[in-house]
Amino acid sequence: MSIGAVLGLLRDEFPEVTISKIRFLEAEGLVDPQRTPSGYRKFSLRDVERLGHVLRMQRDHYLPLKVIREHLDALDAGESLPLPAPSEPVDLLDGAVAEPETGGLRLGREELMAAAGIGEEELAEWESYGLIEPGADGGFDAEAVNIARLVRELGTFGLEPRHLRAVKAAADRDVGLVEQVVAPLRRHRNPQTRAHAESTARELATLSVRLHAALVQSALRLRQL
Repeated sequence: MSIGAVLGLLRDEFPEVTISKIRFLEAEGLVDPQRTPSGYRKFSLRDVERLGHVLRMQRDHYLPLKVIREHLDALDAGESLPLPAPSEPVDLLDGAVAEPETGGLRLGREELMAAAGIGEEELAEWESYGLIEPGADGGFDAEAVNIARLVRELGTFGLEPRHLRAVKAAADRDVGLVEQVVAPLRRHRNPQTRAHAESTARELATLSVRLHAALVQSALRLRQL
């Protein structure tokens, strides 16, 4: 079957999958469809099942491509490797300790890597680009897990940390805009006003993210016209 037909079959279970994602997984050697003399891909039912297996391991177990490849190699050899238990959002905070001043939650380095399904080399590279930053105590907040998973998922499309510097720069500019609004509130003597500053900062952050997403989607649609 064609790559378009494969996409139609997979989207019932994986609505976010795209042709680009399938091509990337092929380029990574995770699936190897036949080619017609004219160069068109022809996928078998086994190829579709294999793609579903790969996407399921990414979605349910947050496994990096290297580990997924090891599992596929084992299956091809007639062996089986145990998969980690499916990740649950609540499990991200297991073993985290309360942050004394804010009452937030902190994760150690090993806890972050385990929750996000990444290794030390990946984390160190992402830190070098400022995508993930530890606090003064060397720990990470729970949002760092979300960031790590998003960076890893973008990596499945071939986007490396160096490609994400523009995203980080845009986020830093958004922070500057939010700070302009809430800084006077934070300096206020009234405790209620200072508390309002934090809720305002969260609301502004949410709105800026929604605006960014809307602008990207609008620009992509305009390019298709």
